[in-house]
Amino acid sequence: MLKIFRFFRWYHWVFTLLIFVFIYLQVQFDLKLIDYMGNIIRIIGNASSTGTSQTPAIIDEGLMMLLVTFGSITMTIIASFFAARVGTKVANIMRKSLFSHVQGFSLEEVNKFSTASLITRTTNDVQQVQMALIIMLRMLVRAPIMAVAAILKVTDLNLTMSLVVVFGIVAIIVMIGTIFYFVGPKFSLLQKRTDDLNEVTRETLTGIRVIRSHHAETIQENKFEGVNEKLTKTHIFVNTAMSFLNPGMTIVFNGLNLSLIVVGAVLISTNSLGATPIEGLAIQLQFISYGMMIMMSFMMLIMMFIFLPRAWVSANRIMEVINTPFKINDAKANNIDPRGVSVEFKNVCFKYPDADECVIRNISFKGTKGQTLAFIGSTGSGKSTIIQLLLRFYDVTEGEILVNSKNIQEYPLEELYKLMGYVPQKGILFSGDILSNMRIANPDATEEEILKALEIAQIKDYALSSDEGLAKEIDQGGKNVSGGQKQRLSIARALVKNAPIYIFDDSFSALDYRTDKTLRKALKTEVKDALNIIVGQRIGTIMDADQIIVLDKGDMVCKGTHKDLLETCPTYQETAYAQLSKEELANG
Repeated sequence: MLKIFRFFRWYHWVFTLLIFVFIYLQVQFDLKLIDYMGNIIRIIGNASSTGTSQTPAIIDEGLMMLLVTFGSITMTIIASFFAARVGTKVANIMRKSLFSHVQGFSLEEVNKFSTASLITRTTNDVQQVQMALIIMLRMLVRAPIMAVAAILKVTDLNLTMSLVVVFGIVAIIVMIGTIFYFVGPKFSLLQKRTDDLNEVTRETLTGIRVIRSHHAETIQENKFEGVNEKLTKTHIFVNTAMSFLNPGMTIVFNGLNLSLIVVGAVLISTNSLGATPIEGLAIQLQFISYGMMIMMSFMMLIMMFIFLPRAWVSANRIMEVINTPFKINDAKANNIDPRGVSVEFKNVCFKYPDADECVIRNISFKGTKGQTLAFIGSTGSGKSTIIQLLLRFYDVTEGEILVNSKNIQEYPLEELYKLMGYVPQKGILFSGDILSNMRIANPDATEEEILKALEIAQIKDYALSSDEGLAKEIDQGGKNVSGGQKQRLSIARALVKNAPIYIFDDSFSALDYRTDKTLRKALKTEVKDALNIIVGQRIGTIMDADQIIVLDKGDMVCKGTHKDLLETCPTYQETAYAQLSKEELANG
């Protein structure tokens, strides 16, 4: 939890110091109130013994009490304002740091934590820490100051009655310690089971169409019910155990009051408390008030004990993410500026983290400026893995990947990605409009450049089909456009980048053959100086490539042009003849 203070800025420490000052003043005002109460009792006693009216003196003391109360309220409001501001701003910085750090994660780190857990840590965990921090700045600061000041007051008044307060404090500590001995470990379990619940919910919402089409609602409901039941049971255990706090506090609280009254009465009867019975009564009243202040201090600490353990777990989960180093980083970068356009794999092998075997083996090829390099193979042959390695979502296990004759690990990641325009297998659009989506690739792109990219991607007519034009709204994830439109908009976004290398990871699968052919023809004409790398399932998509690489179960079985592979590669022949006739293959 203490590591959270690393998110404090210098002005947060200034605010924290001010909180200490204002809370100290508030406690002094509260203690002063008790002194005035004792004075009023003494004045009443004086009036009783002398028979003279003490009304003006009582009114003066009462007015001072009102003034002190106003001061205490003012100090409380100011301290609460600063505490809320510090807690909220620190939470804001924490969320930004988490989000920024996760942006640098490779797929390995994302898979390690899971998407659902990262969402929980960025939202629920940060909220837990924020609440604890606000309460801590208010209560954890106030409680010790109040407790120490009140204890010093009672020990000065009478040692015997002070021992009664000590027994009350010991009773509270024993009760809290017992409860949290059983509850403490459950807070970590609560957050983990919240992760599980988020994961099942996210999985169900993402795959809702598949679930409905297979009538699998019952399966998902059972899965959700399982994690929900575990979370509920944990919550019930924690809340049941914590429910003993209030009645326990009430018993100790009232027991202390009763004990102070009884002990005070006995001491007054034996003239051991104050010089006179009235003086003893005033001291007894002050003792009860101070005792209540001490008990209130410990009640505040109890509130902290309710929030801190869970916040402690949440803080550790947050720091676990932030302290996770990037597997893919710029450690070997040397700010090189190579010329040319080329991509080369040299005996590349790769296996996923914790896997026993490589998913691709001894992959070697080279593509240069103006060429179209294509990959084809059955599902699981390693096509997308090659693209992920080229984009450095993972680092190779063996061999090396060269971009413009330099190992990609020598590039700063920012510089590496400037060289590449990437279109993923599943077109991804962001909430906003067409213009904002296009400028993700190139913030400085003009409308003319964007319209040109849309034209190449065969989506310009759609973009200009309404009066909104490029301001046409796009929902989150592109839910208001079709699959083919989403793919073409994703292709246009990559083209706006005007990169020397374009990577199309099965990015034409949602297009009809005619649009596919027209788009690829436009690509060949308009970006002829770039290196185009295409992953495809359809022979028609890759048959005009300058170099086709055929993959099978992670191995590169053939390499060459469409014509050469039709003559020499049985694996390619099998795929080609399954999709097109001999005449179509021969005529391209």
